[in-house]
Amino acid sequence: MDADFSVELGAEDATLDFPWEAEGTPLRYYDVRRQPELLRFIDEAEKYHELRDFLAAVNSAASLLETAKCDTWVERELSEAEDIYHAELKFVSYVDLVFASSGPAPRSASGAETPSTARTDFPTHERMVKRLAEMLGRAPRIQSAAEFIIRRCYFRDSAEPVSGYYVTFYLSGYGLDDEDARRRWGIGLNVVQNALLQLSAEFRREKVAG
Repeated sequence: MDADFSVELGAEDATLDFPWEAEGTPLRYYDVRRQPELLRFIDEAEKYHELRDFLAAVNSAASLLETAKCDTWVERELSEAEDIYHAELKFVSYVDLVFASSGPAPRSASGAETPSTARTDFPTHERMVKRLAEMLGRAPRIQSAAEFIIRRCYFRDSAEPVSGYYVTFYLSGYGLDDEDARRRWGIGLNVVQNALLQLSAEFRREKVAG
């Protein structure tokens, strides 16, 4: 499986407020990790069972991560670099990933959780995306490609806003038609899901050993 990673921390690059809410619209963050039943309010998860299963797994107790945003779409114009897939289009998704609050997390005098130390540690994020690219690169070759981008996140779920990082995970499934592209996207999503859970287990073992 093709996989790559990059870092976007420039002044003009995308950032994330966590949790977030789009004023004037029903769009907002849903805490699926602590309230799995809220998955039904995420339109993309309701429409695509593959994404619903991915979000449920990544927000589960087996994972060290939680999800903040997601979206899906179809692109019918491919770049020359994508000619290697011999496809007519691609089914694309993105999911924003943050490290879950360390539990039991220390709390402020107000009772609010402080964010996980991992959320503010760039080397941890860098090691995560490098390891993911390595793991996925060893997976069987399929008609899908993953990209992981480290970006700036402003965590507002603690007593004081904290500047840290998040990872945007893009996945493209290539095919000759919509159904074919979605099928390959779904396969790729499952591969990445398994890699994220495996990586979470690795990080936990390292923490115990340390």
